[in-house]
Amino acid sequence: MFATSLIVFRETLEAALFIGIIAAATRGVARRSTWIAAGVLAGVLGALALAAGMERISAWADGVGQDLLNVGILTVALAMLAWHCVWVSVHGREMALAARQIGQSAAQADGALWALAVAVALTVLREGAETVLFVSGLLSGESTGLGALMGAVLSGLAAGVLVGLVMYLGLARVQARHLFSVTNTLVLLLAGSLASQLAKALVQAGLLDWGSQPVWDGSSLLANDSALGTFLHALMGYDASPSALQLGFYAGAIALVMLATRSVQRRAALVPR
Repeated sequence: MFATSLIVFRETLEAALFIGIIAAATRGVARRSTWIAAGVLAGVLGALALAAGMERISAWADGVGQDLLNVGILTVALAMLAWHCVWVSVHGREMALAARQIGQSAAQADGALWALAVAVALTVLREGAETVLFVSGLLSGESTGLGALMGAVLSGLAAGVLVGLVMYLGLARVQARHLFSVTNTLVLLLAGSLASQLAKALVQAGLLDWGSQPVWDGSSLLANDSALGTFLHALMGYDASPSALQLGFYAGAIALVMLATRSVQRRAALVPR
């Protein structure tokens, strides 16, 4: 049952760290909890619905329906995260003021929160669907005790949520004037992680083939399934054996978001206040 706990923990950790960073990035902004909670709820419901229809989805497009769906989810989540980075680059000062005076600029803050709610929902949906499918597979095994299985699932879930909470509490201690630069850096890393996973999903779906071979293998130094490897994968997309395509997508996504951010900042500076 330890292996079950570990797998559930890894899936939960990715979503929990994502939510923890997003919660810290919007700390003190009016209605932020409502948007994030709505995203989590939508993601959970979507995960259950997706898991229920996975057999039919997998049969789409000559058996690669699940991979194509994963590509779509990752693409939209990446777009929403990129939108957040660009939006905060212009409105970060107003959000910092809102952190000290809760309720200020509420309507303006919603401009970023709707995109983050979508990104949260899609992250929870993807990780949640994988967890539900894994647990359902175990339940179908005759030798698996329901009580022991549920205990392993709940312990893995609790551990993942706890690590996400610790991340949030750590970021919450950062002073407001530095908070958005710190969290925006973390969100940039999350965007790179999503882009790397998107590259992998495109290869699995048969849509891309170039550069799919591993560039190096660092498993002997830091394996993907080690404690630190698991944490770094959830936080910034660490992969012990990345392909050239993954590395290109990772670096390209971060570069494009940074370029877009600077462009928007320059335009905003020219607008009279």
